[in-house]
Amino acid sequence: MALVLVTGASGYIGGRLVPELLAAGHQVRCLARTPSKLDDQVWRHSVEVAAGDVTNRASLDPALTGVDAAYFLVHSMGDKAAFDEEDRHAAAVFRNACADAGIRRIVYLGGLGRNDDPKLSRHLQSRHEVGRVLADGPVPVTELRAAIIIGSGSASFEMLRYLVEVLPVMTTPKWVDNRCQPIAIRDVLAWLVVSISGDAISGVDQADHLQEIGGPDVLTYREMMQAYAEGAGLKRRRIVAVPVLSPSLSSRWVGLVTPLPTGLARPLVESLINEVVVNHPPPANPLGHDLLSFREAVRLALQRSSDLQVTTRWSDANLPGRSPADPMPTDPDWAGGSLLVDAQQVHSTAAPAAMYATVAGIGGDRGWYVTPLLWNLRGWVDKLIGGGWPAPRPTPSRRFASR
Repeated sequence: MALVLVTGASGYIGGRLVPELLAAGHQVRCLARTPSKLDDQVWRHSVEVAAGDVTNRASLDPALTGVDAAYFLVHSMGDKAAFDEEDRHAAAVFRNACADAGIRRIVYLGGLGRNDDPKLSRHLQSRHEVGRVLADGPVPVTELRAAIIIGSGSASFEMLRYLVEVLPVMTTPKWVDNRCQPIAIRDVLAWLVVSISGDAISGVDQADHLQEIGGPDVLTYREMMQAYAEGAGLKRRRIVAVPVLSPSLSSRWVGLVTPLPTGLARPLVESLINEVVVNHPPPANPLGHDLLSFREAVRLALQRSSDLQVTTRWSDANLPGRSPADPMPTDPDWAGGSLLVDAQQVHSTAAPAAMYATVAGIGGDRGWYVTPLLWNLRGWVDKLIGGGWPAPRPTPSRRFASR
């Protein structure tokens, strides 16, 4: 089978794509700016890892040696002023390196949205532009365009989850009634795997493919929130749409009531301003299985969260605003390391899985063991200002359970 290069393997999509490619019989090489970030992945010893950056041509040349196909799964999700310029530059560098290395196909995951939409958000415009830059070269490109991806730990799912669980009554922008075509993470991964072979997408022998992908349901964000409430066993939410909330204010509001930083919430909110539905569906389904409905995708995401089997999360990527302790790309190599470690051991007769489940269960309706009075006080204050109580616990990642 093919030797495949995966960029963005430390991110949400890339981290889940690697084991799917391995299961399909492919050899996988991962490109990472900081290879040590992949050390905790269960598939780490089944892949090659090359240190490099998509903006650094010198690091790409050895990483692409002998590679048949390459996935471009990196993009800026923060609120940098020049994020689109950075994405254009990265795409051009990667495209040229792939051409010189003789790569036979590039696969890129972008975003839905009509090219002729005059109000298309800047972030969606940038996603489309990256696809055009990649295709502006001799290497055939398969560009998949998707809307909201529903899966445990995804940024879109976590934003939906926290908004619904924390706020029984919501004042939302008018985009809450825009149409969207969400897709399950399982189906996105299946599309990515079959896209290595260009003719598997449409059956048409052409150099470049642009394929819009989505689940079977077209819903408004209001309908998605109500469907999530139903699937989570919550009461129906009261949602009041108002026309005065700008994307900037909306993203700050989302950043306040969810774990997502404002820099990440803004592109997600801006994308909701546009109708993102599949206008040109594929003539055939090459996945070998039926697409998951929105409700089924939510059910599976909730189940995986409950079972502590969230293999990757939106926060795994090095996003602006993720944590003040994270090193920046311009920091020296030693930045972010441990300078002083206080290690203590406590022995227990409980099974490791039971111990981890107890630790991961702290918060929410269980509270904190040390200060239950302060936890309850926080809850009542939350109720007084219109929030929900108890607050949902952050989604844990399964790979931390083995530590």
